[in-house]
Amino acid sequence: MSKALNRSIVRDMSLAPEGHLKIDWVRAHMPVLNRIRERFEQEQPFKGLKVAISLHLEAKTAYLAKVVQAGGAEVAICGSNPLSTQDDVCAALVEDGITVYAKYNPEPQEYKDLLIKTLETEPDLIIDDGGDLVTVLHSERKDLLKNVRGGAEETTTGILRLKALEKDGQLQFPMVAVNDAFCKYLFDNRYGTGQSVWDGINRTTNLVAAGKTVVVVGYGWCGKGVAMRAKGLGANVVVTEIDAIKAVEAYMDGFAVMPMKEAAKVGDYFVTVTGNRDCIRGEHYEVMKDGAILSNAGHFDVEVNKPELEALSVSKRTVRRNIEEYTLKDGRKIYLLAEGRLVNLAAGDGHPAEIMDMTFALQAMSLKYVNDHYKEISSRVVNVPYELDEQVARYKLESLGIGIDSLTEQQRAYLDSWAEH
Repeated sequence: MSKALNRSIVRDMSLAPEGHLKIDWVRAHMPVLNRIRERFEQEQPFKGLKVAISLHLEAKTAYLAKVVQAGGAEVAICGSNPLSTQDDVCAALVEDGITVYAKYNPEPQEYKDLLIKTLETEPDLIIDDGGDLVTVLHSERKDLLKNVRGGAEETTTGILRLKALEKDGQLQFPMVAVNDAFCKYLFDNRYGTGQSVWDGINRTTNLVAAGKTVVVVGYGWCGKGVAMRAKGLGANVVVTEIDAIKAVEAYMDGFAVMPMKEAAKVGDYFVTVTGNRDCIRGEHYEVMKDGAILSNAGHFDVEVNKPELEALSVSKRTVRRNIEEYTLKDGRKIYLLAEGRLVNLAAGDGHPAEIMDMTFALQAMSLKYVNDHYKEISSRVVNVPYELDEQVARYKLESLGIGIDSLTEQQRAYLDSWAEH
């Protein structure tokens, strides 16, 4: 522990006991990751290697770091969002021998410095969330690229950044697109985001959703989850989209679909889940109801345009933890949750442990995959191999005590034949 303690930058080591309790709780509800930890302890796939991790630094992420450490790695970790870091979890990880560079709500420059400190451990492998580690490595700190074999990316936003790097011919090592795996987006993005967004909104506002109109901005897998859970809470759901196919899907799922300029007039709650900027902006604030509540579940705090909201306001104050009230020139009040950062993590505990169990199992297995194959993959974005995706699903079923059928030889032969019908 002493090496990790000497290196680490955390807020308060006295908080460690509470952090250990949080990590112990999620570990008890992450059977798939426990299964992989047992394998890693035996196989030591990362023995002698350094791994840098940038994720929302709370208990479930902490347990992933401990699983990677159990595989023989020397692990350094930082947060991927200033408001999602939990200081007690950081302290607990340091006691467990992991180097931590993270604090809750650091100043912007300090946040950046902590990210760079993590990279200055000169990692062989990385796990990224939103592409921050990769971006710094390819811009400000190219000197730290030399040891990096590859890594895995958690989010839609991060993969967009990676693919832009690859398209420009700038990506210097292979990255596995964990977000695009079946066991990630079908469960994490849909059920995880859906539940955790409403956990964050409900605990922050202490207001009812039933009977109100919820505008979900973006109908990807995260948007589907948010809309589904809003409907389950009794809300009327409106979806806005730029993709015609997804708009038809939202309509056939039973939701109203309209342009944002129209949705802005009727919404009580707004949730952005697009990965793009300025989804809610000045023209929308001008027609919103008095008391409208804005939140974001995309990676960066750019989906709700804060500068334009401030420009239209005559005053701003914090009325409750994680709720900022903007009073517009005509007296209307608009409320922004968690500074427009990810509401499920900045104002909540993130996805349920059982959901992140599958995602982080994919992260751990993808990290092993890229370490085993980095020389042949080359510097590009690659998908999680289907066999890894399926293995995670099988581990999950086993943990639930659920069995499924297998093809008979005759069925397999029938499917493989073009003539036998």
